[in-house]
Amino acid sequence: MMSRMAGFKFATVCCCFLALAACSKKNTPSLDGGAGGAGGLNGGAGGVAQPGSKRDFSENVGDRVFFIVDQSNLTPEAQDTLSKQAQWLQQYGNVTVQVEGHSDERGTREYNIALSARRATAARNFLIEHGVPGKRISSIAYGKERPASLCDAEECWSQNRRAVTVITGGAN
Repeated sequence: MMSRMAGFKFATVCCCFLALAACSKKNTPSLDGGAGGAGGLNGGAGGVAQPGSKRDFSENVGDRVFFIVDQSNLTPEAQDTLSKQAQWLQQYGNVTVQVEGHSDERGTREYNIALSARRATAARNFLIEHGVPGKRISSIAYGKERPASLCDAEECWSQNRRAVTVITGGAN
């Protein structure tokens, strides 16, 4: 009986140690300047994103635009964000991107794939019309397969109706 109790105490102590170790884990720098760590290697001491980095793009320009239900037309807010993206991409001419189209969970898989493809294409075309060479921009449609938010309400659905511009190469 005593050895069983000692084993239980040992296991309890180990679990507590692991929990404390996990809580005390220090932030590690991110090599791509993205989220994670204490500002990342490209972030600087104050957490400021290095110009031309993925973090700079997502934090200072904006990497996503949102759509109205069943629409692929760009809202004025989306056009403003995409204009900023186009300016940034023109400034950093070596950067390539992929525009990901998404939809909320309502509707069939086929409908949402088609809708998200139209959304990605609308964002891609806007960037091209604003001076970004088409060869630097690919697009993909995910439909409802990669939700940003999960719940059965408009607050989540509105976050899932989006196009996200993801840097795929060339950023420092």
